[in-house]
Amino acid sequence: MTSTTPNTSVARPAIFFDRDGVLNQDHGYVYKIKDWRWIDGAIKAIKNCNERNYFVFIVTNQSGIGRGFYSEQDVNKLHQFMQDDLQQYGAKIDDIRYCPHHQDAIITKYKIACERRKPAPGMLLDLIADWPVDLSRSVLVGDKKTDILAAQQAGIKGLLFEGGDLHHFLTAAAYL
Repeated sequence: MTSTTPNTSVARPAIFFDRDGVLNQDHGYVYKIKDWRWIDGAIKAIKNCNERNYFVFIVTNQSGIGRGFYSEQDVNKLHQFMQDDLQQYGAKIDDIRYCPHHQDAIITKYKIACERRKPAPGMLLDLIADWPVDLSRSVLVGDKKTDILAAQQAGIKGLLFEGGDLHHFLTAAAYL
């Protein structure tokens, strides 16, 4: 899902966010709008990233699709809700990538070892290929070691977010 057309002429830093546990409260397989709850400071963090001219990306493993808990359409609806909600605050996500695959998937087409599923860097590398990202000034914010490994493999810094206020966390890390 591309939210904005890339400007291929100017390289900019990017903030890659994991979704569950970083942008929203993670209470297991969040795919319904009624279950969505922004993490404290998440909207403000995204808006500040936009204002600082960072690309804002989401890279999220969504094995619940392959496990048959919900569909890709459900994920896309939730991501559209996120965009619509952010728009009310003058904020946006530039692009989103998700991986529905898992080796334990029950839906055959999703039962693969995928190079897009974190800790593999595929989703990040896709975004880096599609957008003019300045790798030296980019970072991934995740809540699991697999997120940090994906960042390292993609050639960017990884920050481990262990909860709290996301805006304060990024400010303390000198990204906002």
